[in-house]
Amino acid sequence: MYHTVEEFIADHLEDSTEAQKLFDALTDESLGQRVAEGFRTLGELAWHIAACVPEMAGQAGLKLAVDLAEEPPATAGGIAQAYRAVCEKLRQAVREEWSSEALAEKFDFYGMEWSRSKLLWEMMKHEAHHRGQMTVLMRQAGLPVHGVYGPSKDEWPPAAPGSAAG
Repeated sequence: MYHTVEEFIADHLEDSTEAQKLFDALTDESLGQRVAEGFRTLGELAWHIAACVPEMAGQAGLKLAVDLAEEPPATAGGIAQAYRAVCEKLRQAVREEWSSEALAEKFDFYGMEWSRSKLLWEMMKHEAHHRGQMTVLMRQAGLPVHGVYGPSKDEWPPAAPGSAAG
């Protein structure tokens, strides 16, 4: 979990900058890709990631100055822009409204007692989980996949271990 606001800001900025590359690689045609019937589409999954940021932060009293529609934007660019905006607003709100000491404050999160620090940590893990799902759907949709926590196979040099030439 996070001990300081600065620690969270740095971690979130790095993570969301890399994740933004996934969002920016989406195409309008890819938004309908799903792993199987009854599961979220790539567009629904990307929108879920963006929309959960203000929703989860709001549970701890952090109000983000961002207005998201109930329904996902119809375009990949609209979803990517929404993700960019909520990430910037989250960092801004945490920086302006919470101190490092305030991260230890407890609140009710859907019947569980969480600290603000735990909320920020769980938000990062929640997003990482769904980004992993996004990369599978992106691969199925024929999109290039950017590595978030290291290079994806698309980014390996031709002679890298495990590559066709390596």
